[in-house]
Amino acid sequence: MKVGIDSYCYHRFFGEVYPGQRAPAQGYTMETFLDRARDLGCQGVSLESCFFPEFGRDYLTRLRGKLDALGFDRVYAWGHPDGLEAGGKPAAKDEMLRHIEHAALIGAPVMRVVGSSLMFRFQPHEPQLRTLAAWFREAAAIAERMRIRLAVENHIDYNADEIKWLIDEVGSEWFGVNLDTANFIRVLDDPVEATRKLAKHVYATHVKDLLPVKGVDVREWYYFSSVAAGTGLVDIPAIARILHDNGYQGFLAFETDMPHPQYQEREEAMIEESMAYLKKVVAPLK
Repeated sequence: MKVGIDSYCYHRFFGEVYPGQRAPAQGYTMETFLDRARDLGCQGVSLESCFFPEFGRDYLTRLRGKLDALGFDRVYAWGHPDGLEAGGKPAAKDEMLRHIEHAALIGAPVMRVVGSSLMFRFQPHEPQLRTLAAWFREAAAIAERMRIRLAVENHIDYNADEIKWLIDEVGSEWFGVNLDTANFIRVLDDPVEATRKLAKHVYATHVKDLLPVKGVDVREWYYFSSVAAGTGLVDIPAIARILHDNGYQGFLAFETDMPHPQYQEREEAMIEESMAYLKKVVAPLK
């Protein structure tokens, strides 16, 4: 099993600065991110489309060339921040369908997609899921023609049983899961048990670890904030073992969002600690 990183780890460097954070002195481009991933010893990268400077064929072809030269496995990640808005935004569905071709142009065999987000999690889920199943069924048919697997993320929106229902309802081997190891905690679902339920359908990952933040309202999504992999609540070795035993072919992609106060403006320290830890986790999984 390989290890990698999602470009969202550097969201502050790509210009998405959360309230209470400061912009860094020097930003990132996609190229500097890829060079950093190489220096970290990554074998794969998940590239958030929201940070792409453009989507022209020439640019995407050049990006593919750099990815190939660096030898990276890759996931094309569409849907930040709210994806299909729980089935409430048809224009987002059309955008998602267009991005399948972008994934193909960079040579990504998997495209992460987002059905909903924390913005819609307290609204009734059944009508959301039924609409999303129909939209993802359409997308999966297009993705199959391009030989790209779609992987829906648990995005602080649905629990494992709901994601499994969505997978079964779409009913295509070209539609599976982008398993976020920590977001299940944020909807009060157990990450290890969720992985057991979904393991056979996992095509990509976000390996995130969390700890609660004292003084933050428990109703805030960042009550559970990001820490270095292996230092929080998530049993990452157990999850990696379940994925391995179920034939997972992708890489473990470290990801962070809101850093815990102990890592505020110290993303690099969190990332370096996490990459070292993940390499130890996967070492026995041969």
